Amino acid sequence: MEGRLLTILVCLVSTAAIVNAGDPYFFHTWNVTYGTASPLGVPQKVILINGQFPGPNLNSTSNNNVVINVFNNLDEPFLLTWNGIQHRKNCWQDGVAGTSCPIPSGQNYTYHFQPKDQIGSYFYYPTTSLHRFAGGFGGLRVNSRLLIPVPYADPEDDYTVLLGDWYTTGHTALKNFLDSGRTLGLPNGVLINGKSGKVGGKNKPLFTMKPGKTYKYRLCNVGFKSTLNFRIQNHKMKLVEMEGSHVLQNDYDSLDVHVGQCFSVLVTADQAAKDYYMVASTRFLKKELCTVGVIRYKGSNVQASTELPKAPVGWAWSLNQFRSFRWNLTASAARPNPQGSYHYGRINITRTIKLVNSKSLVNGKVRFGFNGVSHVDTETPLKLAEYFQMVEKVFKYNVIKDEPAAKITALTVQPNVLNITFRTFVEIIFENHEKSMQSFHLDGYSFFAVASEPGRWTPEKRENYNLLDAVSRHTVQVYPKSWSAILLTFDNAGMWNIRSENLERRYLGEQLYVSVLSPEKSLRDEYNIPLNTNLCGIVKGLPLPALYT
Repeated sequence: MEGRLLTILVCLVSTAAIVNAGDPYFFHTWNVTYGTASPLGVPQKVILINGQFPGPNLNSTSNNNVVINVFNNLDEPFLLTWNGIQHRKNCWQDGVAGTSCPIPSGQNYTYHFQPKDQIGSYFYYPTTSLHRFAGGFGGLRVNSRLLIPVPYADPEDDYTVLLGDWYTTGHTALKNFLDSGRTLGLPNGVLINGKSGKVGGKNKPLFTMKPGKTYKYRLCNVGFKSTLNFRIQNHKMKLVEMEGSHVLQNDYDSLDVHVGQCFSVLVTADQAAKDYYMVASTRFLKKELCTVGVIRYKGSNVQASTELPKAPVGWAWSLNQFRSFRWNLTASAARPNPQGSYHYGRINITRTIKLVNSKSLVNGKVRFGFNGVSHVDTETPLKLAEYFQMVEKVFKYNVIKDEPAAKITALTVQPNVLNITFRTFVEIIFENHEKSMQSFHLDGYSFFAVASEPGRWTPEKRENYNLLDAVSRHTVQVYPKSWSAILLTFDNAGMWNIRSENLERRYLGEQLYVSVLSPEKSLRDEYNIPLNTNLCGIVKGLPLPALYT
């Protein structure tokens, strides 16, 4: 035990020498266990962090050093990812199968990361197996530093609202279901902060507001497959932040929050003093699922009206709402310079990659993929194979083409890794030929979501791009039979995951990795492997390669 503690301390000291020594450290200990909860009224096995479901909110500030010692008390390996945290030069902390060996049962691992030059609303969740179907998720907020102006007055309080669809079937049974070649049906319900409320029922308030005061609500869709529409009885929501970017402050009656996305809204308690329902309902499914949570005006004992605000209909409404989101060009984000000082629309595109999602049967079992390849995780994480110079024994680069075949009729199951040149400005097109809604996420970066339209993408569609004030974000939705385009500079060296935020599709292969290698192999571009890194697969027991300088 003493040796393990010494290793962790050496790791932290060596990492501290790399990051800014003036940035404060915050230490956390998380115990991951199984427990029993009844989110939809049915007792089921869930994953708890420090006895909590959902897990504890992680509160940080730009550039803080976050150190979390995670003890895995489950009966199987476990990993956490920090959805939206960019881990600049430090993909070792990303917590996905392509970068990290899982924490073995009965052991611990210490994460150490910085939300470097980031602010905003995010969340964390497990990436191993189907653990996310059992819980283990929680809110993650990154506050602005005190010297950086925020484009709105400080709210009276700051609330995290975790929305998500939910299954009453346990995660092990769901995994067996997918492994047998079948797909999952509709979820059984919807949760707000791990609870499901009933209209007219005796619901305890989730949040309290003082009359006349303004509150910040951070909305994140931590679910599995369903877009959720969120609204509050009789209250407008002023959108102020989205996935790390300040946005133009428009008022909305309701917001479509797609899987993996986070919004921050301001809500003013300007109505009669009573209870009001927050409503979260599914969109684009054959059957609408709905739940409510209570917001109580302080001192009130008047129950909420049973008449709920209605959800919008159709995805054209949702597409138009997406187009209303605009980057706040004059606001400062994590740095004092205005967001709009970065003129992404003037940069020449050096490479265009079109990713077409598809579904097919492989050996009689359902698989999903991009451009004809269904990704499979390797026993040796891709980044470790690369770092130890053993790529040829684990995977091949560029097994898919930038321009896929016009019609994808079959899927090949293998690791899917694209090599992208360091610091190039790249256009990625997500094209969805299916009738279902899609949501895609990129680790390690934020990108500019410049367009989303029905039909197929062609180069002429660039004329419709928003090259001025598209929101910089990390997750983008793609509507049925439609496409979405993103632009970004790949300036963060590492191995980064592009994945479907539909957990069923991701588990069955709809993901890939992007390898961004710096030719310098220096600490200027990428941190060394942490000394406490778990090694597995073909690199287990090997000495670490020479450190970068």
